[in-house]
Amino acid sequence: MESSSWMGLFFWGFLVIYGVAMLALSPRSVTLGGFFEGQDRQGRTVAPWLLTSSIFISWIFAKSVTNAANLGASYGLVGGLAYATYWLSIPLTGFAIYRLRRRFAAKGLVSFLSSHYGHAAALAFTAAILIRLFNEVWSNTAVVGGYYGASGSTEFIGAALLFTLVTLGYSLRGGLRSSILTDAAQMAIFVVALVWVLGLVLPQHSAAELASTSHWSLDAGVDLLLVAGLQALSYGFHDPVLTDRGFISEERAMRRAFLLAGVLGFIAILAFSLIGVHAQLTGLAASDNVPAALAKTMGIGALMVMTVVMVSAAGSTLDSTFSSLAKLVGRELPLLAGRDLGSRAIGLGMGAMVLFALLGNLPMIAGTDILKATTISGTMVIGLAPVFLLHGLTQPTRLGFHLSFWTGLALGIALTLDWIPQAWAIGDGKYALLLGTNLYGLLLCTLGYLLPGYFLQASQQARR
Repeated sequence: MESSSWMGLFFWGFLVIYGVAMLALSPRSVTLGGFFEGQDRQGRTVAPWLLTSSIFISWIFAKSVTNAANLGASYGLVGGLAYATYWLSIPLTGFAIYRLRRRFAAKGLVSFLSSHYGHAAALAFTAAILIRLFNEVWSNTAVVGGYYGASGSTEFIGAALLFTLVTLGYSLRGGLRSSILTDAAQMAIFVVALVWVLGLVLPQHSAAELASTSHWSLDAGVDLLLVAGLQALSYGFHDPVLTDRGFISEERAMRRAFLLAGVLGFIAILAFSLIGVHAQLTGLAASDNVPAALAKTMGIGALMVMTVVMVSAAGSTLDSTFSSLAKLVGRELPLLAGRDLGSRAIGLGMGAMVLFALLGNLPMIAGTDILKATTISGTMVIGLAPVFLLHGLTQPTRLGFHLSFWTGLALGIALTLDWIPQAWAIGDGKYALLLGTNLYGLLLCTLGYLLPGYFLQASQQARR
């Protein structure tokens, strides 16, 4: 058999074997607690080590490691550091959820918003979550497809759809419990493969050579680093893959898991960006998928290992996306409407999984830029930072929520449509306008959230 045939057999066979292995690891959860809360058969909450590994690998998106390498190739270590900064969202979100649970008895973010800011606020937040989950489908399947063919090719689309199918299969089997258990295996696969890949490229360069690729100026990636720092204040809150895990274990254990997972994620993303730095040093032509392009120049072994890295990373995110979607549609939205569907919630959640598996791949087929799934959506939700971080600082008001939330959303849409004036730009780098929009936008959102509460408090005190 020719080498190309062997290579094709491995790549396509790996996807099938991967799906079968994940299905075997995935228990069939028929209880509400298992499907939506990740509980075991005895109704026990998730063990701390499982929670940590699940948070870590669920946020190591395939699009994220690809973006990290791409930015490393473009801006050196500054680019990798910029993208790794998004992982500071994890401990920040964990500490915020800990505070909301301890001080305000929050049971979930949707129900928390409904109680303190009204049903309209909860519905607006839910819409943002659905957009996030939609983006997670196509942006991760597109990365996997990139290892099988050029964007838009039959091989590209076929691999992405096959990957979606196998992930959907075991996600339907056990919901969040399946996601958490398979995450442990996916993390082990990812870490081993990442160490292997780094072992292939890092020995070729000294630390000084790697550092020489960085230039600390706004037009050399520092503008994106600042954007990531601003967006990290809100980014985690609109991702149910992360926030769902903040309510399924004891508060202090949850806080420790979020802190450890965030630190490990930051290190992993920064390390993976070194692959892009290596690509820059070796003169590899820029592309929208540097890891795949680099692996193809290093031989079949490197390409196989890189494929394993991406499939394990994408799988952990996609199954978590499906389980979070099932919980949102099957449980949280009906409860918001005052209805408890009981065991029927599982069936409704499964239907939502299937629907998103179909519709969520349409942008992948159309060939949308995967970095936009992070930077644009991150701008749209900057208005969530004041709501969850500053809750309790002043009297919460429905007006304050909507002024903050819709200001951020409007600015994100305006940025997408090129409606933001150039005068808002900070510096003259590629992300100058993005930086200005996020900085000034966050200030506007914070004022919009706080001022109605202060005016209401002042009005109430004046009446006394």
